[in-house]
Amino acid sequence: MGTAAVAPSGRALASLITREIDQTSGKVLELGPGTGIFTERLVSRGVDQSDLTLVEQNPGFVRLLKQRFPRATILEIDAAALGLIRQPRGDLFGAAVCGLGLRNMPVGHIEGIMRSAFSRMLPDAALYLFTYGRRCSVPAEVLERLGLAAEHFGIALLNLPPASVYRIVRVRNIQ
Repeated sequence: MGTAAVAPSGRALASLITREIDQTSGKVLELGPGTGIFTERLVSRGVDQSDLTLVEQNPGFVRLLKQRFPRATILEIDAAALGLIRQPRGDLFGAAVCGLGLRNMPVGHIEGIMRSAFSRMLPDAALYLFTYGRRCSVPAEVLERLGLAAEHFGIALLNLPPASVYRIVRVRNIQ
């Protein structure tokens, strides 16, 4: 319940959600990495561990992530608080992956997470997230308020249960 997952994400979903991210993406932000299946796939796609920032609030997962990805930056915080953490000037993320169970969160919290993430991303960077629902888990009013657009990216049919991946991009500056 605390992880908002029916089952751990599988390899098919990890491959799909990370398909456009590699060593040329620059620094990569991962929100809610859990056990690190997406993180593992990012590393196998050429992203250096030192270019990864993993935001995970579950202490058990944080301990596991520190063992598995010792060179990654791991922040034990709520993803909505990312905007409060000092970041070196000009050190923006070229891509982001979100494994958080957004459907189980209040709209205001989802907005805080999206605002925090996009405040740390390059203007043309995309955030990839998955959902088990029929539409994007970021409500349309949040996308509109933040100047974002979501496009369906694909379906991981071999995931249990099948999951849809969305790519979220800026269409205008965040207010």
